[in-house]
Amino acid sequence: MRAYSLLLLFAWTTAAWGFAQSPPPMVLARLQGPIQLDGPSDEAAWQAVAPLPLTMYLPTFEGTPTEHTEIRIAYDETYLYAAGRFYDSDPTGIRINSLYRDRWSGDDAFALFIDTFNDNENALWFMTTPAGIRADFALSNDGEGRNAINGSWNTFWDVATQVTPEGWFAEVRIPLSSLRFQEIDGQVVMGLTATRYIARKNERVTFPAISPRYPFRKPSVAQDVVLRGIHPHTPLYVTPYVLGGSRQAATLNPAQTRYRQEVAFQREVGLDARYSLTPNLTLDLTVNTDFAQVEADDQQINLTRFSLFFPEKRQFFQERAALFSFATGDGNRLLHTRRIGLRHGEPLRILGGARLVGRIGAWDVGLLNMQTGRHGRVAPSENFGVLRLRRQVLNPYSYAGAMVTSRIGGQGNYNLAYGLDGVVRLFGDDYLTMKWAQSLDQAFLDTLGFRPFETGQAYLSWERRSNEGWEYEVQASRAGASYNPGIGFVRRPGYTYFNGVLSYNLLLPHHPVLRTHSWNQITFARIRQSDGHLESLYVAPWWEFETKAGTSGWIEPRFFYEDVAVPFSLSGKADVEAGRYAYFDLWLNYKMPLAALFSTNTHLITGGFYDGWRITASTAPTWRASRYIEFGGAYEFDYLRFPEREQALTSHVIRFRIRTALNARFSAQAYVQYSNTAHALGLNTILRYNFAEGTDLWLVYNHNLNTHRDRFAPTLPITASQVLVFKYTYTLAL
Repeated sequence: MRAYSLLLLFAWTTAAWGFAQSPPPMVLARLQGPIQLDGPSDEAAWQAVAPLPLTMYLPTFEGTPTEHTEIRIAYDETYLYAAGRFYDSDPTGIRINSLYRDRWSGDDAFALFIDTFNDNENALWFMTTPAGIRADFALSNDGEGRNAINGSWNTFWDVATQVTPEGWFAEVRIPLSSLRFQEIDGQVVMGLTATRYIARKNERVTFPAISPRYPFRKPSVAQDVVLRGIHPHTPLYVTPYVLGGSRQAATLNPAQTRYRQEVAFQREVGLDARYSLTPNLTLDLTVNTDFAQVEADDQQINLTRFSLFFPEKRQFFQERAALFSFATGDGNRLLHTRRIGLRHGEPLRILGGARLVGRIGAWDVGLLNMQTGRHGRVAPSENFGVLRLRRQVLNPYSYAGAMVTSRIGGQGNYNLAYGLDGVVRLFGDDYLTMKWAQSLDQAFLDTLGFRPFETGQAYLSWERRSNEGWEYEVQASRAGASYNPGIGFVRRPGYTYFNGVLSYNLLLPHHPVLRTHSWNQITFARIRQSDGHLESLYVAPWWEFETKAGTSGWIEPRFFYEDVAVPFSLSGKADVEAGRYAYFDLWLNYKMPLAALFSTNTHLITGGFYDGWRITASTAPTWRASRYIEFGGAYEFDYLRFPEREQALTSHVIRFRIRTALNARFSAQAYVQYSNTAHALGLNTILRYNFAEGTDLWLVYNHNLNTHRDRFAPTLPITASQVLVFKYTYTLAL
C-alpha cells in the first residue's frame, strides 16, 4: 500500500509539467441563413463560412495535396453541419466500392471525429462516401489499441452527396440531440477532427494538422471548437417492435433414444425508449428485448487452454459503451455484457432493463440494470446491475473512476464485484494506468470470508503512445485464484502476469515506397500462483512495415515456454500432456490495401507446438465486384502433429459472406460458416430495409446443420436448429 501511495504521489507531481500548450479553441461559425441538404453546399449561408485549413496526413506529412479540398463546419440551434467540396482532376477515379450501411470498404470518404464532452478520451466518428452511405462508430481509449473502435454504435444523423465532373460534394447534418454535450457558462467546447480520404492514392488530409506519430482519429489531438448560444434538446424516442416467426430445434425424447424436431411459433412485441433526462444525461429503457437481427458469431478454433472471447454486438449495449470499459490485463474484463441474456451464445429472454449514461457535473455516469427470465431448469431468472463513475483528474488527459457490478439470482444467490481505476498522463506521450478489481461471490464468502488478494486483480501499466521514435509499454497484473466477477470475463485466474513491448518506429516521408517501418520486441511471462512456477513465457522480435500504397505486413520469429500442470484437449482430437515445453515458430503476415477492389489479409505460422509441430495458414479475401455486391470470406487451416504420441489435429474453418445493397436503404447478407472440429455448418441470412433511422424491416433466417451425426448416440439429426423471423421497428420522435 505504501508503494501504491508513492506511485500516486509521483503521478501527481509529474502530471503538472511536461505538456505542450494546446492551440486556443476555435469559435465555429453559426449559420446565418437557410440551407438545403442536397450535397453541393452552394447557398449563401455556406459561402459566409470560411473553409478549414487542411494538412496532408499521408502519404507524406505536410506534403502538397494532389486535389483541392474545402471543408466547412457550422451550426444552428438544432444541428451541427459539415460541408465538403472534394474536387478531383480525374472524377472517374472516385472510388465507390460499396453501398452497404456501416461498412467502409476502402471508398473515398469524408469523416468527422467529435469529442463531444471534450474529455480527450472518447469521440464519435461520422463518415460518408461519395454514394452517401453512412457509417458511425464510437471511439474510446484515446483511439489507441485494437478495441478502441466500436462499430456497432449507431445514432440519428443525415447526409446528402452528389458526384459531378468536378468531383464529389457532401453535406452532413447531425442533430445536437445525438451528440450529448455539456454547456458551461453559455458555451459548449468540443474536440473536432475532419478528414478527406482519396482511396486510389491512399491520401488523407486533416484538420487540424495531426502528425503521423498519432492516429488521426485520436481525440486528444483534435482541435477544441466553441459553440455558443446552443442548448441541448431532450427529445423522447420511442421504438416499438413486432416480431413473428418460427423456431425449430432438435431435442431428445423422454426415453433419450432419438431426437425429435420441436417447432415453436413466435409472436412478440417489445419497446425501446430513449429520453434525455437532462441535456447531459440520457435514459434508455427496453421491454421484452429481442436481438434477432444481430449477426452470428464467427466460428473460432481454440488452440490454447484458455477461454475464447466473443465481442458484444447487440445495439442496446453500445451507447457510450466505452464508459463501461474496465479491462484488467491479459484479456480480463470486470464487465462483459455478453454475460447478460446469453448462454453459450444462445439468447435468453430479457424481460427488460434500463441504461442511464451521461455526465453530472464533472462526473461521467453510467448505470445499467437488466432482468432476464427463467429458461427451463438450466438458467434461472437473474438481475444484472452496473454502476460506473469517472472524472478527469490532474490534467485534461487523465481520469479516475470506479465500477460496481451485481449479479443476483432468482433464488437469492449473488455475485458482487467492484473496481477502481485511473489513467494519468505523466509527461509528453507517457501514460500510467492503475486498476484494482475484486469479486465478492456468495459461495466464496460463505466458506473463506473476505480475502482481497485471493478474490481480486491488480493491474499496472506504463506506456508511451507514439507512432514515431520509441514506443513502449510495461504491464504487470495479478489475478487471485478465486477472482470471478459475475458479469465479467476472466481468461484464467490465479496467476501473475508481466508484459513488455519495446518498439522503434521510423516515418519515411521521402522514401519512394515505404511510409513506415518499425523494429519491435515483446516479452510476456505468466507465473502460476499455486506453486510459483513460470507457467508461460513468450519472447518475439518482429519487423513491421507499411507502404505508401497501404500494403502492410510483418515478420515475427517467436519463442514459447509452457509449463502445463493439467493436460488439456485440442478440440477432442489431440491432447497436450502435463509437462514443460520449449519451442520456436515463425509468423508471417501480408495485408493488401483495403481500397483495392480485391484485397486479402494472409497469415502463415509454422514451427514447433508443445512436443509437436504445426502449420497454420489463414487468408481473408474480399472482392468488391461492384458497388452493389461484395464477396468476402476467410479460410483458416491448422495442421498439428505430435509424432511421439501419434496424435494429430487437422482443422478447417471456412467462412463465406455475400453482402449486397441496392441503395442506401435496402441491404442483405448471407453468411455461411463451417468448422470440421465443431462438426457444424451454419447459415445466417439477414435482409434489411431501412425506411428511416430507427425504422427498419428485418427478415432473418438461420439454419444450422450437424455434419458428423454419428459422433454421439443416439445419432444426431441433420438439422440442429433453424429460425425464421420477421421483425419491424418504428421510431417515433416525440
